Amino acid sequence: MPLIQYLASLTTTQCLLMLSVVTLLVGFWCGNRRQKWQENQGEGAVRRRLTQVFHGPDYHLMNNVTLPDNGGTTQIDHILMSRYGIFVLEAKHYRGVIHAEADAPRWTQAFSTVRHTFQNPRWQNYKHVQVVKRLVPFVAPAHIHSLVVFTGTATFPAGYPQDVYDLNRLVAYLRTQTNQILTVEAMERCIGRLEHLRKRISGYTDVEHQAYLNRKFGDSPPR
Repeated sequence: MPLIQYLASLTTTQCLLMLSVVTLLVGFWCGNRRQKWQENQGEGAVRRRLTQVFHGPDYHLMNNVTLPDNGGTTQIDHILMSRYGIFVLEAKHYRGVIHAEADAPRWTQAFSTVRHTFQNPRWQNYKHVQVVKRLVPFVAPAHIHSLVVFTGTATFPAGYPQDVYDLNRLVAYLRTQTNQILTVEAMERCIGRLEHLRKRISGYTDVEHQAYLNRKFGDSPPR
């Protein structure tokens, strides 16, 4: 039976049922693609490792957090809430050799015949930390930390700059943080505050955030 004739033979109830099934399948497919697109390789590696190593009730990992910031937004890869402080993480997945000075505005990624520069991720994460500090003013600023983690095969021939780690060194550093700063209740208050303020993860969130960056930095802003 041709498709048109088959569809014409269906009752209203059957059509609605078929439409519901198709909508469900399309929504699942789009959502699955959206999740994979949102989380890049570096962010995925950080999320999996930290979730595996650092558990509740003393830790809580927030991923892909878009927060309001003076009329715009700022997008943070990860925030690790813990009894031992709040750790704001910027994840980078790079290959090659990284030439980096801690306070230089730009760093260089080098291959055998190609070199290009990128924004110093320590500077990039500085703004993220300032936003978190403003949104949880009941936590002392000294207990909110900026960390950058590289997850690819990139090497740092001059050594890692301050507050920059690979995944293994990041885990080792976090394990040294054993001085209890926050009570469980204070940690949960921080989580609740940021969860309340964060923007819902959606395609519109990314478009809105990108538009804000374009207005502030131009057509190719750093993320």
